[in-house]
Parts: sequence; C-alpha cells; structure tokens
Amino acid sequence: MNHPVQRTWHWQFDKPAPVIWDIFADTARFNEAAGFPAHVIREEEQPGGSMRYFGSASVNSYQLEWEEIPVNWIKYEWFTHERRFNRGPFSLVAAHVEMEQTPAGCICHYTLRVQPANYLGRLLLLTGFFNNTAKKFAAMAATARAHVDNRAELAFEFSPPELVPGALQRCQQLMPTLLLSPFHHGLLEPLIRWILERPDVDVWTLRPKVLARYWQASEKDVIEMFLLAAKGGLLSLRWDLLCPNCRVGKVSSASMDEIPQGSHCSSCNIDYGRNFSRNVELVFHPSKSLRPMQGGDYCLFGPMSTPHIVVQLKIGAGASRTASFPMQKGTYRIRTLEPGNDLFLDYTGGPLPALLFSLDDQLAFAREAQPLANTLLVHNQSDRDRVLVIEYREWMQEVLTAKEAITFQCFRDLFDENILRPGDHVEIDSVTLLFTDIKASTSLYERIGDAAAYALVREHFAILAGCVRRHHGTIVKTLGDAIMAAFNVPLDAVNCAIAIQAAFAAFNHSRADQEEKVLVKLGLHSGPCIAVTLNGILDYYGKVANQTARIQTLCLGGDIVLSQDLADEPSVAPLLQQLTTQSGSSELKGLSGVVEWVRLSAETLAAIVTVKA
Repeated sequence: MNHPVQRTWHWQFDKPAPVIWDIFADTARFNEAAGFPAHVIREEEQPGGSMRYFGSASVNSYQLEWEEIPVNWIKYEWFTHERRFNRGPFSLVAAHVEMEQTPAGCICHYTLRVQPANYLGRLLLLTGFFNNTAKKFAAMAATARAHVDNRAELAFEFSPPELVPGALQRCQQLMPTLLLSPFHHGLLEPLIRWILERPDVDVWTLRPKVLARYWQASEKDVIEMFLLAAKGGLLSLRWDLLCPNCRVGKVSSASMDEIPQGSHCSSCNIDYGRNFSRNVELVFHPSKSLRPMQGGDYCLFGPMSTPHIVVQLKIGAGASRTASFPMQKGTYRIRTLEPGNDLFLDYTGGPLPALLFSLDDQLAFAREAQPLANTLLVHNQSDRDRVLVIEYREWMQEVLTAKEAITFQCFRDLFDENILRPGDHVEIDSVTLLFTDIKASTSLYERIGDAAAYALVREHFAILAGCVRRHHGTIVKTLGDAIMAAFNVPLDAVNCAIAIQAAFAAFNHSRADQEEKVLVKLGLHSGPCIAVTLNGILDYYGKVANQTARIQTLCLGGDIVLSQDLADEPSVAPLLQQLTTQSGSSELKGLSGVVEWVRLSAETLAAIVTVKA
C-alpha cells in the first residue's frame, strides 16, 4: 500500500520568529537551494471563475508533473505547501512549517509528508530519501543560522549561477565610462557582485528600493545608479503592469510607449487597467550580455512571493474555521483567491470581526460578535471551497512606480526616448508641480543687455536644476526663463522651493556689488493630472498644471505661494506650522471659482536659519 510517510525536523534559533519566517517562508529560495528545478506553471480556469495550477519540471531526465495547491499560511505563524503529482515517483509531497516563539528566540518545526505513487517511489523512501533530505535540510538550517548571526551573506548555499562567457571582463570594460557619471554613487561594484554572484531568484526581478534597504543606502542613490546601469549596459529595464490582487506583472514592456492600457490576470481571473501611480512598476534585470535569464518559477505561491498577504486560508464548503492571528494595526483588504467581492478593514486593536461567505458567495462581516482576541473566525455557507486572503495595504512601499520614476531628473536625462505614444495619455493620481519665474524678467534684457541677461538667466537655471535634483524632483520643461518641475512627494517640492529661495538669497549676496538681483517667484500645487507626450517630452497636463502656473503669478518675488490643498497635505502641514504664513484667496485668470492659497514671504524665508540648498 502506498501510505504517506512523514518526518519532522526541529531547528532552534536565537532570533525572533519573524526573522526566521522571512527565510523559511521564502519557498522559492528554499526550493532552489534544496535542488528542486525551476518549473513551468500552466493555469486552467474552472467553472465559476476559479483557477487550477499545474506544474512540470525535469529532474535528472525524469519528467515530473503535478497540481500546485495554493499555499495556506498565517504570517509569522505557519504555512502549508502541497503538490499533488500525476507523473513521477510520488503522488504527494507536502511541507508544513510552524514557528514557535520561545523566550530565547524561536523553533522552526518543519514537517515533510511524502506519499509514493509506485514501486520507484516506495523504493526511494526505503533507501534513504528521508536520510538524504535530513542531511540537506540540516546543512540549510545551519547556513540560515549563520546568516541571521551575520556569519554568512546568504541564508542558503547555492550553486554558482550560469554566466555569459566573459561577463566579468564585460563589466570591467563598462565601469570606467559609468564612473564618469555623477549617478553611480559608489554603488556599481555591489551591483556587479549581485548580478554575477546571486542566485536566480535574486536577479529575475531587481527592485532598487529593496536593494537600497539591503545595502542600507539612499533610495534615491540606488534608483539613480540602477538607471545609469541600465543606460550603460549592465542592466535592462522593463515596465511591468501589475495585477492589483497578486502583484505579479502579467504584461511587461521594454519601453513606456508599449505599455498597454490594461491586461487580464489569469491567476486571479480579473481584468484590470493601467495606472502609473499604482500598478505600473519599473523593474530591472541583468543584461543578456552578462547573464542568461531562463525564467520559470521555483515556487508560485510562497508567502514571501506575496509578502503583503498576511493570511491565505482555505475554508471548506459549508465549514467554519478559526485560526490564531495576532493582527497588527493598519488598513487591510479582505478578498478571496477566487473572483468575488472584497472588504476593507481599518484595524485599531481588539477582537477581529468574524467573516462570512454567504449562500450567494458574497464575502461579508458576520453579525455575530467575535469575543476572542488574536483569533480569526470564518464561516463558509457557500457550496464551494473558498481561499480567504487578507492583505496589508502598504505593499507599494518597495515598488518604483512609473509615476515616481518619471519624476526623477536622472530618468529624464538618461531615457529621454522613453515617452508615451502620440495621442496616448496616462492618469496620475497625484503629483506636485512647481512653476518658477524671474520677477521683471522682460525688462532685465533692456536694463543690462542681451548677453549679460542671458548669462544671468543661465546661472539661474543651474541653481534651479541643482535644487530640483537634490530634492528628488525633475525639470519637466523650461518656459522662456521659467521652469516647470514635478515631484512625487509633496514635502520634497516644498523643501525644494525653500531651498531655491535660500540659494538665490546666497547668490544675490555673493553679487552684492552688482546692481541687478535675481528675484524668483515660486508657485506650487498638488493634485491629479494626466501625463502626455508634447513636443517630444513627457509632460503633465490638466487643471492642476494650469492652476499651478496661475498660482505662481500671485508671487511678489523672493516668496513662495502654494495652494491651500498642498499646505493641508499631512507631510507639509507640520512644516508650515513652524513658519509664519499668510493666507488668502484669489480668482485666477482663465479658471473658475476662487483658489485659496498660503504665502511664505521673503521675510519669513530669510528668517529660516538652516536650509538645505
């Protein structure tokens, strides 16, 4: 009889459970280190819109085929990963991992259950399968322990990656040119080591914000270095159109003008649109001249493949299920792996609300009270199994969105050919725009002559460009002797405006013997707009752009005027509360209604003692 056989291993660590969870719940990395090959996943849609997933791979010329069962887990607590084979020596391979918190750290309990499918499977189990697995797992656990103790760089050991012949020499040839750019920030050597030495799972999709955290470096510096490396031939970039549910890029484009308006996620069975602020991501991968990228998966459904999901739990038809779940405070989205409605929960503490799948398959909060703390209670009254998903809403923090990428001056300097198709446009949920102008610029040329005025305006542009770059913005275009700049973060824009006025105050002071002073007027506003290609550049268009330009006209010179909406923005308001401001409202030319604004006068700005210019 082909009865299942199981073994359990216990590994003790002197680190808390969340630290060890991040290692063992990274099932793609674990499988690669354990020697399981990359595989191909085929999806089959089922009646009712749910999906089944089938994998195939070859091990030592032996073909394996199986059904991939979606992993169940509660973050930092446990996960279960199951594969049901229809071809190969085993009919079932399932892993169950539990994290037990202890006073000194935690214990990782790893249970492997295997059911033979045939004589070969029974023979393997009788002739050392578990003994060999135990040795391999013990070595992996020892490396993981060394890693968390800072004695090993990687959590698991890997075979050296396959490289294109001469890859190292190619990198050495590219370095001198790349080092001439100010965008390398001393980070090219760590990047090259990463490209040439890290396992496949670390390089298929390179996210600069993730590596910035790993290297303990500035996000801005790492993003600029990645862009430089992509321009110089170390990396290739691509635009991924992410599914809003599973976060996987279902459609990828090598250039911005090829990004489609939307796509279909077969895994989640949903259609979704394109939004530069939320689900268009700029990612990177090694150049094909350095490292061949074969593709494939080591694990489709592992918890660390979708780290924003804190619970993924199967609830049987007509069944109820409880689970221990110490939820952290925050905003969560509750949905199912299958097509259906979703719920949102702002959790501030206390018992969790019970959940209900109704007879008509709708997900809702149950009416009954849930008296137990740290306990999740779910009822499934429907006639089919459902997989509950609870995800943390802040998953975008590690994503370099298209909206953010195009507000980097470095991106526009290096990839000015990355523009939208003529006639195409994308909606931007929110961007902060800054318009400048020189006070009395028209008469400047008459007063000091064309050559002197032109030289002065060029110096003024250099000051503006330096301030905008240092504050994570980009100059979208110049308008005569004015600029339009864009910022992803509102506070960066306001700090930039303050820095600009400080820089011109210093500039004018350095020219105290010159009669002509440069007084700059600055207007700022924030809100939704569209990105379009105009006159060969990626531009912003719409009411917010028009309003920002008009707000700038309210300036007197040497001051800053920003909209009340921007002044009320949560990151900006605390800064303005420390300063003396003037408020007002005005009708603006060409715009209907009255616009409320806040002014930072030249006197207020002069009183700021320390400013980063």
